[in-house]
Amino acid sequence: MKILLIAATLLGLMGCRQPDTSTAGDSTSAGTRQTTYSLDEDIGEMLLVGFRGTAIDSAATGDIVEAVRDYHVGSVILFDYDAPTGKRGRNITGAEQVRALCGQLRRLSPTLFIGIDQEGGYVSRLSSRYGFRRIPSAKRMHQLGEDSLRHYADLTGAMLQDLGIDLDFAPVADVDVNPDCPVIGRIERSFSADAAEVGRSCQVWIDAMARRGVASCMKHFPGHGSAKGDTHKGLVDVSDTWRREELAPYRSLDARTTMVMTAHVVNRRLDPTGLPASLSPRITSLLRDTLGFSGVIVTDDLAMGAISSHYSLEQTLRLALEAGADLLCLSNNGSHYDTGLTAKAVGIIKGLVADGTVSTDRIRQSADRVRALKAATASGK
Repeated sequence: MKILLIAATLLGLMGCRQPDTSTAGDSTSAGTRQTTYSLDEDIGEMLLVGFRGTAIDSAATGDIVEAVRDYHVGSVILFDYDAPTGKRGRNITGAEQVRALCGQLRRLSPTLFIGIDQEGGYVSRLSSRYGFRRIPSAKRMHQLGEDSLRHYADLTGAMLQDLGIDLDFAPVADVDVNPDCPVIGRIERSFSADAAEVGRSCQVWIDAMARRGVASCMKHFPGHGSAKGDTHKGLVDVSDTWRREELAPYRSLDARTTMVMTAHVVNRRLDPTGLPASLSPRITSLLRDTLGFSGVIVTDDLAMGAISSHYSLEQTLRLALEAGADLLCLSNNGSHYDTGLTAKAVGIIKGLVADGTVSTDRIRQSADRVRALKAATASGK
């Protein structure tokens, strides 16, 4: 029943609207909203930010307090590893600490989305080193069978629910095309080399999360499993290795699939311009218009080398917005940490609106999608 309620809420609030990526005009949609939000609030709803600190009680977390309080940031992402310093314990040291941190974040904003990458296996921010239960990799869970996959997915959902985390950036929908892919196949993040099996396994995971009141996110569209390189380090071109079957897990999308993450891979077979998928209107259109996805589209981390080494922050945000992204992932966990990142991002986006590059209606549509997902997720708790 909770899954059906989530689906109904999303469909009722969002329908099948597609993103307006036009650069002219400002046909306001405020009249159709139950609540009128300011442009600043809408921009904040589109931001998913990372921060340093294990508790909201010190100068170390002052920037996230400011981001939520003053810039209306609507979503945060937790990490155990701080890439700029190479040290662990960025936001996570143990269950009691994480539970307390989530409670403090909720007091800053009751509607805040608190997200994490908790796939199982190698990508488990809540790992056994901090006392959390070890969850097998996606590949291993699939090998154990659907009942085992459902069991481990439920354990993960229950853990996140208990801690106060309500958004999991999983499951991985990448097909294991290249077993030597350094960030997918080699570390067992893909369920299977069979695209149909990947799609079924993803739905098992999504359903288990929904029963626990946790939103999930399929990734990395349009497929990262054939890659030979690592987008954390730089641009990765999959034009010659990508297979159309990698779209199959997304062809089975239904109302239960509430979020999809776009990859930073270049795929000239889908976009001859060579833009990374996360910044490509053509690839977003494939997801929206051809596959009919009406939920939230989130970018992969915009601090990754594939983006940050080739585009300025202003270029990145402009291109992501023009591509139709609803949620912009600013992890602040790349080569350096910037305490003023949120303020810079908001200033850039407001400037794009002011000069007519992006319409206010475009911002509102994305903000409304994110709010609809939050409402649906909260109703399932």
